[in-house]
Amino acid sequence: MPITKSAKKAAKRSLVLQSRNKEFKLRMKMEMKKFIKRALKWETVEIQDLSNIYKVIDKCAKVGVIKKRNASRKKSRMAKIFSKQK
Repeated sequence: MPITKSAKKAAKRSLVLQSRNKEFKLRMKMEMKKFIKRALKWETVEIQDLSNIYKVIDKCAKVGVIKKRNASRKKSRMAKIFSKQK
């Protein structure tokens, strides 16, 4: 249990950041899953869909939810799936 005023504030801030990170990560995972499912079912996957995935992944990296290299790896894997589909 936090005792000092700054510790209480830090604990509160930690919960806020945790919920924000969870939202970003959940959105990223959902978008990636939708993209992969559509590509594996041989539905038409547009370049716009890939662009949207990149946008979500880059935003997560910018905010600090995932690291830069992790984002790069995810984008590379999505591009590989996209290229196989075409």
